[in-house]
Amino acid sequence: MKQIVDFIPLLLFFAVYKLEPRSIELADISITFGGIFSATAVLIASSIVVCAGLLIHQRRLHKSQWLTLAACILFGGLTLAMHSEAILKWKAPVVNWLFALAFIGSHFIGGKPLIQRMMGHAVQLQHAQWTHLNVAWILFFVVCGFANLFVAFAYPSIWVDFKVFGSLGLTLLFMAGQALYLIRHVQPEPEQS
Repeated sequence: MKQIVDFIPLLLFFAVYKLEPRSIELADISITFGGIFSATAVLIASSIVVCAGLLIHQRRLHKSQWLTLAACILFGGLTLAMHSEAILKWKAPVVNWLFALAFIGSHFIGGKPLIQRMMGHAVQLQHAQWTHLNVAWILFFVVCGFANLFVAFAYPSIWVDFKVFGSLGLTLLFMAGQALYLIRHVQPEPEQS
């Protein structure tokens, strides 16, 4: 459920981006709705609302959610302040590369790779297998970062479509491959007497 909720701001961004820009009059103020800049404002606002809701409901946010929210506010805010969509195009690559750095750093800080810290309660693997899985996540985030960057600047007309559906598709494919690898190692639930 949490993963679905995390995609709400992205889906709202996509919907508003795809609207033909039109001006709306509110209390003698003209607001343009539709296109990249209003979609960015919706992305920021909805990210804050979703994270606030999760924080109230769960009493905490995961580090990845804090990072994504901070990047959304920073890159989205700069996009709006400087009226440049190029800034927003850097958000996904930078976030992906920061996640890659976190997975890289876990090889040197702490006794376990990050993926083992995240999934070790449910899966039994040898240290070498955890290391290989952690490296796979590093490569995934690096490739996703470069793929987002390439599409954003080489094919700007499909950038938002790729951001929503291409990145999501790549993530689902990667996770399906990981699931096939891990399925043999999932610990059964202990029987209750």
